[in-house]
Amino acid sequence: MTHSAGAGRGSQFGRLATLGDMKNRSTTAQAIGLIGWLAVAFATAAVGAAASIQAATFYAQLVRPSWAPPGGVFAPVWTALYTLMGLAAWLVWRENGQRARIPLALFLIQLVANALWSWLFFGWHLGAWASAEVLVLLALIAATLVGFWRVRPLAGLLLVPYLAWVAFASALTWSVWRNNPGALG
Repeated sequence: MTHSAGAGRGSQFGRLATLGDMKNRSTTAQAIGLIGWLAVAFATAAVGAAASIQAATFYAQLVRPSWAPPGGVFAPVWTALYTLMGLAAWLVWRENGQRARIPLALFLIQLVANALWSWLFFGWHLGAWASAEVLVLLALIAATLVGFWRVRPLAGLLLVPYLAWVAFASALTWSVWRNNPGALG
């Protein structure tokens, strides 16, 4: 009887240790997930940056509307936006369910569209294509925001600044393209 009582306590302690290990693994998995989603967002930034190596010089040469921000504003704004995007995706990913699959797929698709815009505008100087593509990006961001909101409202809320900035960028892209037909095809 003493042996079975000791075995019972051992089982309880074993169970507690297993729960503790699961919690640690879960915390580790969560940290890896956060780093992973931030890495995905910033990988998109890197792909766009590759197209934008000469962006500062090119942007400075363009006729811009009076309401266009100076070139130095873009890097800090995009850094904050990519951070918010990665956090939002991570929050949705944490929900681990069927509900998260479509919003996360939309998120990845909009990241491709995000990187493509830099190539169209800065890399290839295709203003008309960039103006059309940024509207597609805007729609994809809106759809992603709604999908994220349904899974985790905070995740949707984190995409609001991104949606607002890209709405602004849509108007700016069109205006700059219209003012620079020679430079932006």
